[in-house]
Amino acid sequence: MDVVTLGETMALFTPDSTGLMRYAHTYSRKYGGAESNFAIGLARLGHETGWISKVGDDELGKGLLSFVRGEGVDVSQVTIDESAPTGLYFKEIRNSSDIRVQYYRKGSAASRMSPSDLNEEYLSKAKYLHLTGITPALSDSCYELMLEAIRIAKKHSIKVIFDPNIRKSLWSEEKARDVLLELASQSDIILPGEAEGEFLFGKTNPEELGKKFIELGGASLVVLKVGAKGAYFFTNNEAKLVPGFTVEQVIDPVGAGDGFAAGFVSGLLDNLSIEESVLRGNAVGAIVTMVNGDVEGLPDKKEVQRYINQTGEDVSR
Repeated sequence: MDVVTLGETMALFTPDSTGLMRYAHTYSRKYGGAESNFAIGLARLGHETGWISKVGDDELGKGLLSFVRGEGVDVSQVTIDESAPTGLYFKEIRNSSDIRVQYYRKGSAASRMSPSDLNEEYLSKAKYLHLTGITPALSDSCYELMLEAIRIAKKHSIKVIFDPNIRKSLWSEEKARDVLLELASQSDIILPGEAEGEFLFGKTNPEELGKKFIELGGASLVVLKVGAKGAYFFTNNEAKLVPGFTVEQVIDPVGAGDGFAAGFVSGLLDNLSIEESVLRGNAVGAIVTMVNGDVEGLPDKKEVQRYINQTGEDVSR
């Protein structure tokens, strides 16, 4: 197994019309969640991924499992909760530059995940463990789940990748800051966004943020996403900006960060340099924004390389 990730995936409903959702009468149904988006992205790039979660014993949960399994992700560690529902969220597209997301996930099956849902033997076979800051915000038991997953990963020398992926609506800012910094300090690779770095450290300068994350003591590599400008990477002795790609028309930015993570980790798994891996992440993130939906735009490896070559941004030399 190349990568194991864990977290909640929900049924996604999007109005077929733009504008205020109160006027929408028909919706399309898809599925989405940061961790499963990431796992699907890696699977499309040719890697073996496993996803740990919990869904309700309902039609949405069954459809969700079928969908993720059909995308080539191992779902053998997903359990079914007969007394809690599968979570929902709605994506309101008011216009091309104003897209809002509303979650209905309180008391969901995934929020009931706990350390007992982890299979140490299964986790021990992974090269990387991917975690986000969404999961510990769901419940105290999910927070404990994260700590146990990290403990198992450390025991088996599995590198921990942490994407803060802040969801302020799920908890207080003080608790979010404390927990996310705690988890980041225990991670080997951190993938924050620029706004997340500012939230955690109160600074806006990318170089300062990179230094702050490295100083937490756990990570040997930090990749700071700075939107259309691309992403910086920081190690103990190197800092560099890898330029992003120009997207003429952004259709749907939701899921771009998950696509970036998938592209970046794919590069690491393919033994690319850090710079080449970040470039692949930038490319996947850009491609995702051109398609409506969280996972619908995730590319395969040939498409990514073709996109990089066409834009003249190939750093392989």
